[in-house]
Amino acid sequence: MATLKAFLSVVFNIIGCVFSVILWALHRIVDFFKIQLNFTSTKMRKDEINARTTINPDELEIFSGYSDWWDPNGKIMGLHSLNSIRIPFIKDGLVKDTNQINNKPLKGIKILDVGCGGGLLSEPLARLGATVTGIDPCKELIDIAEAHKLLDPELENNKPTYIATTVEEHNTQFSNYYDVVIASEVIDHINNPEFFIQSCTKAVKPGGTIFFTAPNRTWLSRFGVIFFAENVINLVPKGTHHYENFVTPEELTAILEKNNCRVETVRGFFYNIFTKKWSNIKLLHLMYGLQATKLN
Repeated sequence: MATLKAFLSVVFNIIGCVFSVILWALHRIVDFFKIQLNFTSTKMRKDEINARTTINPDELEIFSGYSDWWDPNGKIMGLHSLNSIRIPFIKDGLVKDTNQINNKPLKGIKILDVGCGGGLLSEPLARLGATVTGIDPCKELIDIAEAHKLLDPELENNKPTYIATTVEEHNTQFSNYYDVVIASEVIDHINNPEFFIQSCTKAVKPGGTIFFTAPNRTWLSRFGVIFFAENVINLVPKGTHHYENFVTPEELTAILEKNNCRVETVRGFFYNIFTKKWSNIKLLHLMYGLQATKLN
């Protein structure tokens, strides 16, 4: 009888231990699903927010810290040097008649510079005669742009207008308004690229022109634009680019066509580290410029 009691005691202890383990496991499973549900709902809320805005808060924080925006040898000297190729790309795409080429070839053309930053592209376009509006969600950079435009006497009668806003917000008042919309080195620094591209197409009037410049998403751009440019030759600060945010010319073309635009030109850009000069190339594997027309 004592032996039977001892045996049953052992059995009940084992059952109790197993039951405790099962309860512990069930608690862990419930906690896990609570976390997952909370994560999913948070992600859904973030996705809903991202679907309504193109602002990337992390990128905004990074660029707001670039106080030396107008220093050609500063943190963004890569953007300074890029002007040597992106401005001719834009000008050549807009001025078809060589007889029109003079010191103000863009006179009378209304241009929206999306993601203008401190005005690095807006000012040269204004010097070429264009009526330029630069927009950027970063108030600090807009303040830099506003201050710098006062320093050039050549801009006295044609200063760019700067507004701290996003392209989707700007469209509420200026939809189908501009002759030209430019988003240069911006598309990989925003949220929701498709919504951003759609918003850019909304801002330009039918028959108007849209320009994008951006890094391609290839193994070569990952090496050249991120590793080499950021870590070896310091053309731009470390962490400026994120490979997963790069948009290919094919993806950009598909979204533009979806929004009633026709791509006219796609051109590769290449930076020579020895001459420190940019040149046009046929290959699109590193950087590219794209020009499209909004159809009627």
